[in-house]
Amino acid sequence: MEQQSNNNNINNNNSNSNNGYLNPAYMGSSHASTISIPGAYKAQAEGPAPSKDPNNGHKASEAQEPPAPADAEQAKHRDGWNNDIEFLMSCIALSVGLGNVWRFPFIALENGGGAFLIPYLIVLILVGKPVYYLEMLLGQFSSRGSVKVYDFVPILRGIGYGQVLATGIVTTYYATLMALTLRYFVESFYPTLPWSYCRDEWAPSCLDSAPQQGSLVGGNQSAVRTTSAEFYFTNIILREKSSIDDGIGYPSWSLSLTLAVAWLIIAGIMFRGIKSSGKASYFLALFPYVVMLILLVRALTLPGATDGVLYFLKPQWHKLLEPQVWYAAVTQVFFSLAICFGNIIMYSSYNRFGHNIYRDANIVTTLDTFTSLLSGIIIFGILGNLAYENNTTDISSVVNGGPGLAFISYPDAIAKFKVLPQVFSVLFFLMLFVLGIGSNVGMVSCLTTVLKEQFTQLKQWHIVVFISTIGYLVGLLYITPGGQFVLNLLDFFGATFVALVLAIFELVAIGWVYGVKRVCRDVEFMLGIKTSIYYRICWAVITPLLMLAILVYMLVLYEPLKYKNYTYQSGVYVFGWCLSAFGVGQLLIWAVPAVRRQPVELGLWVRIRKAFEPLPNWGPADPKTLRRYQLHVEQANVSSMFQRSGIWHKIYDNIFG
Repeated sequence: MEQQSNNNNINNNNSNSNNGYLNPAYMGSSHASTISIPGAYKAQAEGPAPSKDPNNGHKASEAQEPPAPADAEQAKHRDGWNNDIEFLMSCIALSVGLGNVWRFPFIALENGGGAFLIPYLIVLILVGKPVYYLEMLLGQFSSRGSVKVYDFVPILRGIGYGQVLATGIVTTYYATLMALTLRYFVESFYPTLPWSYCRDEWAPSCLDSAPQQGSLVGGNQSAVRTTSAEFYFTNIILREKSSIDDGIGYPSWSLSLTLAVAWLIIAGIMFRGIKSSGKASYFLALFPYVVMLILLVRALTLPGATDGVLYFLKPQWHKLLEPQVWYAAVTQVFFSLAICFGNIIMYSSYNRFGHNIYRDANIVTTLDTFTSLLSGIIIFGILGNLAYENNTTDISSVVNGGPGLAFISYPDAIAKFKVLPQVFSVLFFLMLFVLGIGSNVGMVSCLTTVLKEQFTQLKQWHIVVFISTIGYLVGLLYITPGGQFVLNLLDFFGATFVALVLAIFELVAIGWVYGVKRVCRDVEFMLGIKTSIYYRICWAVITPLLMLAILVYMLVLYEPLKYKNYTYQSGVYVFGWCLSAFGVGQLLIWAVPAVRRQPVELGLWVRIRKAFEPLPNWGPADPKTLRRYQLHVEQANVSSMFQRSGIWHKIYDNIFG
C-alpha cells in the first residue's frame, strides 16, 4: 500500500517539470491527472529546480544510499534529445524501415492476403505494442543503454550483450542493402534503365523488363523466361555464384564504393551522437512518406492497379488455421518494430524522466502498421499494372519474392512504366535508402551507447569511427560473389535465432524476476499513470507464451538452412550453431561475474539469489530522484510484508497487484 499521509504538501506546480520530484499522481491526490503531461523539455543533466520539499521537511530519503560516483558522473554528462519530437521521429525512422516496404506486402500475400491482416493485428496488439511500450519504459526510467539496463537483474545482463551481438550483425548487412540501393539509385539516372533490357549473353532465356510490343507478352512466355531485372541483379550487381564450396570470391569495387558512402553518411549523422542524429530524424522519418504519397497517386492511376490492390486485400480465410501464418505474423511484427534488439531501450534512455512515452509508443506502433498497409497498396497497384501490361490476370505470376525482392520485382515493375520510369526509379530507391539509413542509425546508436557506457573516456566520434570501420570491413563479405550465402547464414544463426531466444529471457526477466507489479509501480512513479490490465496480462503471460510458442514451432519444423537450392557444407552449419550458442551463451558468460561480485561470506545459493536482485543504484539517473525512488521502494516493501505468501497469491499479486 502506498503512503497517503503527505499528499496535501506536494506543490502541484512541480508536476509538469523535470525536477526529479515525485509525480503527484503517484501520491494518490484526488485532483491529480492520470495523463502524463509532456511539458517543456529539459536536458537529462539538469539538476532539480529549487522548490518546496515534497516530503514536508522529512529527511528520511536523504539517508538513502546514493548512486555510485561513476554512475552519477555518467548521468551528469549523459546526452539528451534536443526536444521530445526528435525522440518520436527517431523511433519512427528506426521502426519504419525496409521491412514495411519490401517484406510486409509479400509476407501478407503468401499468408492469406487480406486475411493475414487479422493475425497480424492480433499479434501487434498482444506482442508488438506491449513490448514496445515496456522497452520504452525501462530505458526512460533508468537512463541506461541496452546492457546496463539489466542492472535490475544483474545475473541476466548477458541478455543485453547477446542482443548487442545480434544488432551488430544486422547492422553490418543492413548497410550492405543500403549499398545496393545506392547503386540502383545512381543508375536510375541513366537515359535507359540498365536492368530494363537483355544482354546478348543472357539470350535466349531472357525477357526484357521494359514494356513489350504486340503479342510478345503473355503468360506462357513469361513463365519460361527470366526477366532482365533478375539477370541484372544476379549477374551484374551481385555477380552471384551457384555455390561457395570453392570460396566466396572478392568484393565488387562498385559496391565497395557505395558501401563506403553509406557508412560515411551513417557516421556523419552519428558524429555528435543523438544531438546530430536527432536533427536528421526529421528528414529520415518524414521524407519516405512524401515519396510514398507520390508513388501511391501514381500507382492507383495506372491501368490494372485496382485489380492488384484487390488481389492484395482479398482474404483467404482458410489460411487462418495454418500455424505458419501466425508464425509469419509474429516474426513480421517482431522485426518490423525492432523490439528485443536493445534499440528502443537505447533511444528512450535519452528521454527526460517524465516524458509521455505511453503516447509515443502508441503512435509508432500504429504508424508502423499503417505504413505496411500503405506500401502494400502501392506495390500491388504497380504489380496490377504489370499484369495488365502482360495481358494476364494472374498477378502472382509477376511477383518475384525472396531476398532479392527489392532489387528484382520492383525494378522490373518500374522499368515497365511507359512514361518517365527514371523518375519513379529515383524516387523509389531514394525512399528505400532513407528508410534504411534511419533504421541503421538506430542500430549504430545502440552500439555506440553500449561502448560509451563501458568506456566513458572515449569520445563519441572515436566510437563512431571504430564502429563504421569495422562495419565496412565486415560488410565487404556480403558484396562478394558468395556474399548472399554469408548474409543468409549470419542473419539466421547470428540474428534471428539469437534475438528470438533472448527475447523470451528478456520478457521473463522483466515480467517475473523484476516483476510486473514493480514495473507498474515504476510507471506510476515516473508518469503518474496506472497501468491497465491489458498491459499487465500481456507482459506477464500472453507475450512470453506467444514468443515461446514461436520458438518451439521454429525448432520443431527446423530444416537445414538453404540459400535458394544450395545446401551449405556441414562445417558451415557447425559454425552457425556455434555462433548461435555464443550469442545465447552470453547469459552464462555474464552470470558468473554477477554472482562473484556478491559478498564472499555468503553461501553460493544466497549469492546467486542476490544476483537476481536490482543493484543498489538501480533507478532514475538523477541522484535526488533516485533517493526518492529508493524511499518509495522501501515503503512498498514494508507494505508487502503483511501480504499472504502462498505461491498462487504471489502470481496473482505480480499480475494484478
